[in-house]
Amino acid sequence: MEEANRTTGKDFIREIIDQDLKEGRYREVKTRFPPEPNGYLHIGHAKSICLNFGIARDYQGTCNLRFDDTNPTKEEVEYVESIMEDVRWLGFQWDGLYYASDYFEQLYQWAEFLIQKGLAYVDDCSAEEISTMRGAPTEPGKPSPYRNRSVEENLDLFRRMRRGEFPDGSRVLRAKIDMNSPNLNMRDPVLYRIRRATHHRTGDTWCIYPLYDFAHGQSDAIEGITHSICTLEFENHRPLYDWFLEALELPHKPRQIEFARLNLSYTVMSKRKLLELVQEKIVTGWDDPRMPTISGLRRRGYTPEAIRTFAERIGVSKVNSLVDINFLEHCLREDLNKRAQRVMAVLYPLKVVITNYPEDQVEWFDAENNPEDPSAGTRKIPFCRELYIEQDDFMELPPKGYFRLSPGAEVRLKHAYYITCNEVIKDPSTGVPIELRCTYDPESRGGSTPDNRKVKGTLHWVSARHAVHAEVRLYDHLFTIEDPSDIPEGKDWKEFINRDSLKILTHCKVEPGLRDARPGDTFQFLRQGYFCADLKDHSSDHPVFNRTVTLKDTWSKILKKGNG
Repeated sequence: MEEANRTTGKDFIREIIDQDLKEGRYREVKTRFPPEPNGYLHIGHAKSICLNFGIARDYQGTCNLRFDDTNPTKEEVEYVESIMEDVRWLGFQWDGLYYASDYFEQLYQWAEFLIQKGLAYVDDCSAEEISTMRGAPTEPGKPSPYRNRSVEENLDLFRRMRRGEFPDGSRVLRAKIDMNSPNLNMRDPVLYRIRRATHHRTGDTWCIYPLYDFAHGQSDAIEGITHSICTLEFENHRPLYDWFLEALELPHKPRQIEFARLNLSYTVMSKRKLLELVQEKIVTGWDDPRMPTISGLRRRGYTPEAIRTFAERIGVSKVNSLVDINFLEHCLREDLNKRAQRVMAVLYPLKVVITNYPEDQVEWFDAENNPEDPSAGTRKIPFCRELYIEQDDFMELPPKGYFRLSPGAEVRLKHAYYITCNEVIKDPSTGVPIELRCTYDPESRGGSTPDNRKVKGTLHWVSARHAVHAEVRLYDHLFTIEDPSDIPEGKDWKEFINRDSLKILTHCKVEPGLRDARPGDTFQFLRQGYFCADLKDHSSDHPVFNRTVTLKDTWSKILKKGNG
């Protein structure tokens, strides 16, 4: 697992930036976040967002949002809009909004420039033939039979490609670099391909589209980006990134820096796999609360502050590793503990009748909304003769050391009275307890008695007369193995999906105040965990709450031990 303690000093990227500024390579810092709009952003993208926008903030620079929209067959306006929403929700605002498609004409002109310099040629070989001729890292490639076409012929063919005179896949434009390079990316990479597809912004204006490697660095140069920060899989692409900037004789040359992408336990980050989960209806959509997408995390009840804290604490590294999802949940609990209102909710109700309590009487108890935040104030909780407690808080034949309710045992009801169980009513067909007959001590209001007796068990409860009926969704990890990206050979990654990752409870009882909860409101259900009102399905007529995270926190002990 990656070390999750806050790092001291600056990370290696900021050290590089410091040196560049000191040496006068750049006078200011300009970064960008350049997603391809072919899916929803996930927690790995959140790390990159926080890094790029955070660097711009730290150096009083700028950060652009640029959509790498060079593949019209996979990109949609829906994804563009969701990405902008996610960036804003995380707390960032871009200085410039751009699209690679803004530069299609300029990129085309630069491609012609490379042809005129003898550094690019039109190849009639198929994709399979090009891949075969490219060779292997330990074997030289074989030059295309079309590599030595004249400048005039290449220009003519490329212009005809643009005019749509050739079918899709029949020709490509390749850079002429080095077929013997140990770096396969330098073995005459493809710059343009013919692809008749309607683009979400340019429509049918173009039938040829640049590939990422040709569009990315030049887009950075156009925008004056100083530091092009990307993940480690692009490290081998950096020589090509620099080659284009030199070959095109561009005056501004950004610097590419790579860092390790975020890999999170019990999670997949592959857009292809996430898309499969959506398309095969294994999840309900991109914003399913089990998904690692930002929209899924938002719907589950994650806060932008918790995600930013997580991204800052894990830092940036040059080595890929696996981060424990429990650390992300620890950051979330820290934040929710400060902001979430405390309420009582009974997920598996068991009825309690207090036989010596007046039938028509209702009392209202004061309760703190959040003991961590005195400014959060208090609320009134109704109490009456009939209540609901959790089924797990009663045991007819308790083992030694059991301090909750059992026949003859006395417990404290949170904020209210001491009660003692006197009788158990069971379902005659199953023998399962369905009602407890109890008595209360009128002098124990608030949890103290004249004789100062103490009880070890304190239970949460909800007044049956005032309870709001609610649906509660309990979410768990989507995968059963720690690293779903490391699947044993011969196994399908979907075999390791956790079929119990969602449990829907339809008979829950919650405090009456939760009827007024708004979608997205967060709460701590006492003794249960942190929950939020679902962003899509929750309403006052049909309250729906998602479990965001449980109360148990293993990482807090680990961090305390480490600090000790």
